[in-house]
This record gives sequence, C-alpha cells and structure tokens, in this order.
Amino acid sequence: MIAFLIRRLASAIPTLLVIITVAFFMMRVAPGGPFDEDRALAPDIEANILRAYNLDKPLVEQYFDYVGNLLRGDFGPSYKIRDFDVNDLILAGFPASLQLGGTAILLAVILGISFGTLAALRQNQASDYAIMTVAMIGIAVPNFVMAPLLTLVFGVYLSLLPVAGWGGGALENKLLPVIALALPQVAYIARLTRGSMVEVLSANYVRTARAKGLREQVVVLRHALKGALLPVVSYLGPATAGLVTGSVVIETIFDIPGIGRYFVQGALNRDYTLVMGVMIFYAVLIIALNLLVDMIYGFLDPKVRHG
Repeated sequence: MIAFLIRRLASAIPTLLVIITVAFFMMRVAPGGPFDEDRALAPDIEANILRAYNLDKPLVEQYFDYVGNLLRGDFGPSYKIRDFDVNDLILAGFPASLQLGGTAILLAVILGISFGTLAALRQNQASDYAIMTVAMIGIAVPNFVMAPLLTLVFGVYLSLLPVAGWGGGALENKLLPVIALALPQVAYIARLTRGSMVEVLSANYVRTARAKGLREQVVVLRHALKGALLPVVSYLGPATAGLVTGSVVIETIFDIPGIGRYFVQGALNRDYTLVMGVMIFYAVLIIALNLLVDMIYGFLDPKVRHG
C-alpha cells in the first residue's frame, strides 16, 4: 500500500505543476488587467501600483516569483479586496463551503446508493422505472434552475425557509442550498449504483452465494454491494471536491460567503491572485480526494494496487 501511495503522489506533483503553469499564463495573456478601471489612471500612479504588486516585471519572472511564494504556502495579496491576503479569504470562505458540500455529498451518497440498489433489485419493475425517471430528471435539471425553484416554493410561497443568507450557519439557512447541491449528485450516484449492481448481481460469485442458501439481504450487503460501489467510489473524488470547494452558482444564488463566491468576484475583477489561489486550492483538493479514492479503490479491488 505504501508503494501504491508513493506512485500516486509522484504522479500528482507534475499534474499540479502543469495546472499552475497553464492557469497562470492563460490568465496573464488574456486582455485587460486588475487595474483597468473605467477612468484611466495617471501613468505614474499606474506604474506605482504595478510596481507594488510586481506586475511590472517580465511575465516569466513573475511566474517563478509566484511559484516560489506558493512553495512557502503564500498565495499573495488580493488585488481588489484591500488589506486581505488570498490565504485569509480562502480560510474565511472554506468553512461555509465545507459545511454545505460535506453535508450535500453525504446526503447524496446515502440516498443515491439506497435508491440505486433498490432499483437494481427490482429491475424492470415499476419502482425501477420510477427511480430512474426521477434520476434522469435530476440530471437534466441543472442546479441553477433547481435552486430558484426551491427558493420560490419553500421561501416565497410557503415561507418555511429563508431564501438567502448564511445566518451564522443556522440549519434553516443551509437546507435549501444543501438540497440544491445534493439533488443532481443523488441522481448520478443512483444511476451508477443501479447499473453496476445489475451487473454484479449476475456475477458468478453472487450466484454461488445464493446457491449456498444465504439470505438475499446478506448476499446484497456482504457480497454484491462491495463490487457495485467501485464506479461510485471513482465518481466521488471529483464530485466531493466540486461540492466542498463551493458551487459558484449555488453560493451566488443563496448569498453564501464561501469560496465559490470569492472565485466569482475574483474572475469579474480580474483579481489574478484570488482566482489562482482558489483554482490551486481546488486542484489540490481534487488531487487529494482522488488519491483517497484510489486508496479506497485499492482496498475494494486489490488488483488495482498491484496493477
């Protein structure tokens, strides 16, 4: 397992370096800049600002300076949010994003696996068609449509839940964004589980378990479910990272002070360091979660460790 982990880490470092390099140069070669305002600055003032942020240096030199700061864990200052470093902004936004994303993915895993398993056990029956139809609708309706619908019904018409705001992390403020985040993931996980479970249930080792007279519940939970979860585990890595780092749309709709909202502000304001910081944080989280998924995958299927 240690050798397996070292191999995965060795491949992750170049991947992260490529992401940083491509993102840095793509942002810098795009037209415009963080200080291109409606009213043009006086040349000497603009020169002073660029010098203060080292933006007057050649692009390659800026890149190596940025990478050197990253190695020290410094994402640099925000160009637009005064007196705040990018590290501070990410640390300020991550707890809200983590709470929403973590709850949403946990809810999606529990419901998705349960519905997918039920559909597979009742293949081609009415309940199977009903679950898969609802799952398809969940996939087809994007969360930027689902979120306003939930807000309209439960916030405006029924007045049961607040339509926006964080409220210091109060439960009633989290319900609608968590549901809006979780619903598409429930649908994806249910379809993955159903497809994989149908295939596993016809495998020889499952038929052997049934031939031994084991109860159907034992056959499903002890023998079939482990094999059926392999594609779900693979999917959970990027899905969890996407939810935990904050949904740009959901955080904007519900006015949640998470990482996703900072990313939107940074992109609109051409705040290079803020966008880069969020992007790198997102990439590191994806790599770490994929590494965790690989380890779980290796546990579920030992052939992967030795491949």
